[in-house]
Amino acid sequence: MSANIKIIPFGGVRENGKNLYAVDINGGIYILDCGLKYPENELLGIDVVIPDWSYLRENKDRIVAVFLTHGHADAIGALPYFLSEFKVPVFGSEMTISLAKLGVQSEDKLKNYNDFHVVDEKTEIDFGDVTVSFFSTTHSIPESLGIDLKTDAGQIVYTGDFKFDQTAKPGYQTDYARLGAIGQAGVLALLGDSANAENATMNASEQTIAESIEETFHYQDGRVVVACVASNILRIQQVFDAAVETGRKVCLTGQDLEKIVNTAMKLGKLEFDDDLLVTPEQLDSLAPNQIVILQTGKMGEPIKAIQRMANKQEKTINIQKGDLVYITTTPSHAMDTTVARTRDMIYRAGGEVKAISDEMNSSGHAYKRDLQLMLNLLKPQYLIPIQGEYRLLNAHAQAAMELGIPADHIFILAKGDVLTYANGQMGLGDGIDVSDTMIDGIGVGDIGNIVLRDRKVLADDGIFIAVVTIDRKKKQIVAEPKITSRGFVYVKANKDLMQESAQIISKAVQNNLDNKEFDWGHLKQDVREHLSHYLFDQTHRRPVILPVIMEVNQHHRRTTPKGKGKDGKEVGSAKESKAKDTKAKEGKSANKPAHKAHRSRKHHRPEKAAATDQKK
Repeated sequence: MSANIKIIPFGGVRENGKNLYAVDINGGIYILDCGLKYPENELLGIDVVIPDWSYLRENKDRIVAVFLTHGHADAIGALPYFLSEFKVPVFGSEMTISLAKLGVQSEDKLKNYNDFHVVDEKTEIDFGDVTVSFFSTTHSIPESLGIDLKTDAGQIVYTGDFKFDQTAKPGYQTDYARLGAIGQAGVLALLGDSANAENATMNASEQTIAESIEETFHYQDGRVVVACVASNILRIQQVFDAAVETGRKVCLTGQDLEKIVNTAMKLGKLEFDDDLLVTPEQLDSLAPNQIVILQTGKMGEPIKAIQRMANKQEKTINIQKGDLVYITTTPSHAMDTTVARTRDMIYRAGGEVKAISDEMNSSGHAYKRDLQLMLNLLKPQYLIPIQGEYRLLNAHAQAAMELGIPADHIFILAKGDVLTYANGQMGLGDGIDVSDTMIDGIGVGDIGNIVLRDRKVLADDGIFIAVVTIDRKKKQIVAEPKITSRGFVYVKANKDLMQESAQIISKAVQNNLDNKEFDWGHLKQDVREHLSHYLFDQTHRRPVILPVIMEVNQHHRRTTPKGKGKDGKEVGSAKESKAKDTKAKEGKSANKPAHKAHRSRKHHRPEKAAATDQKK
């Protein structure tokens, strides 16, 4: 009986990073990678973005396990958030699982979670109707694996991040024989890495890159600040080796990097002498040409950390005159503007900049010919390009068509597309809703498109606040509008604009007060509309307009109400009662019979006018 298969991307397609792919086989859901992505320029204030797994939440009982390909953030970064909701087994290589545990253990909810399972290229896991096995690939982190799901309908292969490098060292080498064997057994669908598909030039070998790093260290007279992704173990090893060869010491920045280095060292994936590393406090005792500063930044993202160093905002180490900032990572094209701005900051701080990517193709992902070699080894019936923006997925598709794969056997998917295989045919079925989950500080998923839109408007055009006090009963404005502006215009230089704005606000408020059907929401909307039109006409900007309407009650209750006593006679005011009390006391003191005065009511102080700040 042929398997019923659905392939659903929750991230990693038409974007950089955030890899998470669900393969539904006969009702069991197999999760391939669980990554995050770092925010692009328009995501103001967002720390990281993770996949939206609402669909998985509705089908949580069908999730079999999570299978990880390698230890970079785009593959394991969202795991702590995922496991907080789904307590399922996690499989990966020793290095990958060790790095995954670092993130998971930092979450209070997961202190006792320990359903991790170490696998290697020889492991096979039998789930009944599906057998999961693995194969070694070459990437910038050791023990990277591809994943093979064997079903009755054929194999579904997920490459993970990979490239081919004939000079790769043990722990980084591709198992070509295993790939050939998988291809001979018959591959139904290939989910293939497309991150470098546009590049038609061969990647530089890691041996060549190592020699370039050593040469750069040798000819630099000042300090070298290396910008590197924290989990790029191969690059860190090359930096350590080059430092030893050129007589330099290495200073690590950040706890994340230290944890990763210690983990890799314990597993034997990093080799260096104990005296190689120095603390920031020891740098003053070393000459500039003896120093390498390894900067990876928060969560392994180095570019923003370099910006802070250039702006003298780091607590311990900042860029100084004569420093060389050596960018050994390859940022995505979406970061081009950010990287260019960072370079400018470095030069302003007196440093210089050099990037490996300026001189050679140093990507950890397969270029066009590598992708075609993978296709020839595996011979899949269907290709699903993944891991990259649309143009990269399309470039992968074009490379596949050059090999004779029909265009209707290639599917460029979007998030939430459901690719279904049934009755011997692969095609798109009904999709599901999949968005992004944005993490802002400790908030998970509480930031949406509306919040981001408001942040962008605030950043571009500022805010305009108008405070007005009204008396609804008298239908009048008690206090003229008070206007405050931030990030919009300089108030002192635009007095006419502010005065005219105040008049527009007063007119809009008064019109609403004169209306018999008074409504707070309509009043505030009216102020916004009239003010927005005027401000745009005058400045061609649309600030966030925040009307604050305060209501004051000026009608006091009578403080000395009159009433009738038990005898039916009208009781006088408190003042009169007080006078009678005084006379009674005087009579008593003169030994004259004193008549009891009526007890006066307690005198109430006038209530203060109550102002109510209406919600904006």
